[in-house]
Amino acid sequence: MTRTICLRLAYEGTRYSGWQVQPERITVQGEVAGAIRSISGEEILPRGSSRTDAGVHALDQVVAFTSGKDLTADVWMRALNARLPADISVLAAREVPAGFDPVWAAARKRYRYRIHDAPWRPVLARKFVWRWKSRLDQAAMQAAAAALVGEHDFTSFETTPSTRVSKVRTIQALEVTRHSGHDDAPEAEVWIEVEGNGFLHNMVRIITGSLVMVGCGRRTVDWLPTVLAARSRPVAGPTAPPEGLVLVRTWLKEEGLEVNR
Repeated sequence: MTRTICLRLAYEGTRYSGWQVQPERITVQGEVAGAIRSISGEEILPRGSSRTDAGVHALDQVVAFTSGKDLTADVWMRALNARLPADISVLAAREVPAGFDPVWAAARKRYRYRIHDAPWRPVLARKFVWRWKSRLDQAAMQAAAAALVGEHDFTSFETTPSTRVSKVRTIQALEVTRHSGHDDAPEAEVWIEVEGNGFLHNMVRIITGSLVMVGCGRRTVDWLPTVLAARSRPVAGPTAPPEGLVLVRTWLKEEGLEVNR
């Protein structure tokens, strides 16, 4: 008898070389695989819905694996949390049908990028924000972001070279707002939240870097349509650093598999 288990993971990506296992590097996928091995003795490589990059965090990574051990999802959750390092946590676990693939099961995802632009350096939040030393124009960034909502070819917003055939993705929402941040300083951070049906490599970080160019006045509000039309990575803004990015939520297509939190 085999069981396919679906997990919802949260992790701090600071010390990891991303999700995907790599030779001689510490990765989240590798840590989860090691914890599975210690429980069941099986060599299983769990599959994740998102291949987060080095230094990127997650609050809702969907992961699945199939085991030949007759252990329930609740047992797997408790056992994994007892063995995983402190910066990875299993938030939920359930049994799913054989053949469940979190990549294909994901209907849409939401990412958040945090930028700290107060006059002082962040302290408690320093591992989770991009420190920007001048005040950003959040309203201009929001106005510029509207051009990216909808279905577009996002070639300009993908790190090259790329092996993906189609660069067309749909962004359902792109919001730029101000927040107090973890140090309770009023409006110390700008948050960029992007929700879409899929993302190219570094797409959210390049969107963020481009919006920051608008927010700091180096580009105009109407610049992004030109970037989209160019379909050329050099035309867009810089790639924002990884530490400000977190995978906030993953929605699944199948009814009954979504965890409400």
